[in-house]
Amino acid sequence: MEIIERSDEKLVWSALEYEVRDRTPDWFWALGVIVITSSVATVIFENYFFAALIILSGFLLGFFAVKKPDIITYELNEKGLIIKNRLYPYKNIKSFWVQLGAHPDAGVKPILFIHSERAFMPILSIPINETIAEDIHLIMLSQNIEEIEMKEHIAEKIME
Repeated sequence: MEIIERSDEKLVWSALEYEVRDRTPDWFWALGVIVITSSVATVIFENYFFAALIILSGFLLGFFAVKKPDIITYELNEKGLIIKNRLYPYKNIKSFWVQLGAHPDAGVKPILFIHSERAFMPILSIPINETIAEDIHLIMLSQNIEEIEMKEHIAEKIME
């Protein structure tokens, strides 16, 4: 994580798209065995579409397991939050929460949670550095955005 620019008007930082996890060859073997046995079972029950879906899902899961994450740039300025090139205006942000790592060994990462007005995936979790957490907190409060405690969604924990 890198802080690119820090001033009174804006705060710019970058972070990896997701946390890199090393997969062992055993993980890929297990994935292959699960995909093959599941698809064979669905073919036995004559559910060919589901078998194709399982095979496609297995290939995609394997592909994303080896894909390297992109570096995403985040910016908080006078207009709102910019993620890559998409602007989330302050008026569309319902609430926020800055989660700080209580202890480095606890496994809690510093994250900024944003609850937006989007219908699909309304809560965004953005990795931050603890050195900019207070600045983010002050910027959000200065824009009259409500601070509500949020936690990482169970689906994100399962995906990790």
